[in-house]
Amino acid sequence: MTNLTIGAALEDPDTSVDLDARRFNRHTFWVGQSGSGKTYALGVVLEQLLLHTELPMLILDPNGDFTRLPETRASAGVVDADRMAELDIRVFRSGAGEGERLHVRYVDLAPASKAAVLQMDPIADAEEYNALLHEERDAHTFDGRDMLPGLRASGDPARVRLANRMENLQVLEWALWSRGAGSVVDVIEERPRATVLDLGGFEHPAEPKVAALAVLEHLWAHREERRPVLIVIDEAHNLCSPNPETAIERALTEQLVQIAAEGPKFGLWLLLSTQRPTKIHPNVLSQCDNLALMRVNAPRDLAELAEVFGFASEDAIRRSADFVQGQALFAGGFIAAPTFVQMGERITEEAGGDVKVPLRVEG
Repeated sequence: MTNLTIGAALEDPDTSVDLDARRFNRHTFWVGQSGSGKTYALGVVLEQLLLHTELPMLILDPNGDFTRLPETRASAGVVDADRMAELDIRVFRSGAGEGERLHVRYVDLAPASKAAVLQMDPIADAEEYNALLHEERDAHTFDGRDMLPGLRASGDPARVRLANRMENLQVLEWALWSRGAGSVVDVIEERPRATVLDLGGFEHPAEPKVAALAVLEHLWAHREERRPVLIVIDEAHNLCSPNPETAIERALTEQLVQIAAEGPKFGLWLLLSTQRPTKIHPNVLSQCDNLALMRVNAPRDLAELAEVFGFASEDAIRRSADFVQGQALFAGGFIAAPTFVQMGERITEEAGGDVKVPLRVEG
């Protein structure tokens, strides 16, 4: 058994607490309200997985908190620092800054997802939808800006309307598209130890959701290969809402529900991190067999956690309301018994963190 040391027992600081790495082959739910230390603590566990397993990770990172995962802190031990330096950790950014650009190919999307991007209904927009289905382009040379002239030159009214829709919505101008260049799914297919997708820098609010949809669709389409990957979704309520409103959000939620229900037998394992359980689709939440609970005060949230995660007592769950920053309850398959933990120190740099209030210097 490979043990991942994540911190010390809250009641006995001299006793370390370990998670069973083998049990990340089930979905994990990580929850804690703002200020609980949730993202920092999640980093502790991800570092341990990187150091002590060969499990590849895909990290969907809406706030850029894990973009410095390849950078070790000066306080890290030599052995851990050397090991981290050897790992293939790829960081893809949506906006300005160091790292590779986060791009996907529009033509790689499933037909229903392409239609969702274009806000098309297969019945109400039947002719345009059909024209989209029959529109074939070379995935590795496609540049959406060349698509409109070709559609208009066809003389087909449905294809002309499709071109107008694309232009009016300006979706082909999104920075997300690769325009004939490489796609992040090509890198994910190589299975680096960690692939971090910084989703926070796009201009259009739909772009991060389409980026996530593209990579999840790819993993699901290749599920029969049974190549394990841990799909880490930070601030998961942004991608897995119980009440998706747009066609893109519905497509993304449906894909996550499918992965939650059937993914484990194909090696597709979710780790969902969020502030409240009520913000996550119930069909995904109910499939989680591991729980990491940090401070949660809302009575409704505590009641739902106690109902969903029956392997932790209601009293233990309610104790989380009194946690201070960095304290957590771990329960479920990846730990022998429900355990209260003071999380350990990070090895790598955290890119995020709260902005401090500027204070006046008295003089």
